[in-house]
Amino acid sequence: MTLCLADEAASMLPDVQPGDLSDTARGVLDALTGRGAMFFRQIVEEIHSLDDADVLRALWELVWAGHVTNDTLGPLRALTGAGSRRALKSGRRRPRPAMPVRMGPPSSAGRWSVLPAREPDRTRRAYAIAEQLLKRNGIVTRGSVVAERVPGGFAAVYGVLKAFEDSGRCRRGYFVEGLGGAQFAPPGAVDRLRALANDPPAGRGIVLAAADPANPYGGVLPWPADDRTAHRPGRKAGANVVLVDGALAAYVEKGGRTLLTYGDDPAPAIEALARAVREGLLGTLSFEKINGAPIPIDGPLADALRDNGFVPTSKGMRLRAS
Repeated sequence: MTLCLADEAASMLPDVQPGDLSDTARGVLDALTGRGAMFFRQIVEEIHSLDDADVLRALWELVWAGHVTNDTLGPLRALTGAGSRRALKSGRRRPRPAMPVRMGPPSSAGRWSVLPAREPDRTRRAYAIAEQLLKRNGIVTRGSVVAERVPGGFAAVYGVLKAFEDSGRCRRGYFVEGLGGAQFAPPGAVDRLRALANDPPAGRGIVLAAADPANPYGGVLPWPADDRTAHRPGRKAGANVVLVDGALAAYVEKGGRTLLTYGDDPAPAIEALARAVREGLLGTLSFEKINGAPIPIDGPLADALRDNGFVPTSKGMRLRAS
């Protein structure tokens, strides 16, 4: 999934996937191209189809190929919803297909429209991607480009970044130790780094999604070595990290049941997690295991949990949003 501003879509979207489209998909694409954005039922009527399931398959065929998008995330949520996975895991048979409804099935909600034609000039596209990398990351390194799965890798944007340096739009330097000499950053990011070096932060933890570009671990930096448990952190959907002064302090697995802590003092990380729950940024946390072991009943970690409002349960420690 790619999120970008409408006026940048032609340069930022990945290429259309090659391959032949089904007859229904070609009909849907022609209809959307001719009439513009349409709801599912309008598409069905436009192509004179009597099979909703066939039209829905055609829409998703066009989505995966890069031709079509939707103005809401509802269809994607319906397509990847947990309910269908639970039904498959339980072994129960799927219910019979429902009769056609007025607005169409849940995975067809919203308005469907054709994506803009891609920018044919590869240099312009590389320029837009390099500019976006600088805005998003502040400091662009080989690892940050690889972590974002940029087509062509670091080599595809290196020439543009070098041209940015020559024109004064960014600086090249050894800003972060251990990440190689090919680091590029806009002047503002360099100034902020220097300010942080002169006035370090006060140790307040920051909670981020594990896959957030602002989290360098698992992308620019490796995850810390850990022999306490076989469980390993990763840049997974639903997982969260806590950074304290830029260093990894905690990793929360999706579902909030498993916690890994790093460093000598767990208090800032626990405090940050509790604050995120109370502010509605995270759901309920119900830790059952911490660092691969049952929740300790005493010590710094237990004290930090109790001090921040976690209450004991039959399985561990829990904190609900107030």
